[in-house]
Amino acid sequence: MNGNSVLLDTNLVLYLLLGDEDLSTLLYNKKLYVSFVTQLELLGYQDIEEHEQQEIRNFLEDCVIIDINNRIKEEVIRIKQSGKIKLPDSIILATSKYWRSRNYFRY
Repeated sequence: MNGNSVLLDTNLVLYLLLGDEDLSTLLYNKKLYVSFVTQLELLGYQDIEEHEQQEIRNFLEDCVIIDINNRIKEEVIRIKQSGKIKLPDSIILATSKYWRSRNYFRY
């Protein structure tokens, strides 16, 4: 990833889908990446309606979905051993570290 790329977590995607204009402006012209965890969290919501699912799928089509690999898995293990962080968040953090994303942030 370079300075024009951003790895988004699930909350950021939800804010974007809900129309957060400040966040949209901040991410304008950025290449958006999401972890496969974010993809699963967004589409796996139990009470999701069909139109919401389609909106999410449309958004994800414009993103690069990053799958897990062995190096990310090893980083997840280190993160989980170092403190209390939920597994999905540790996967996203490890993915960000693996890709050396300088633009990973929580909104």
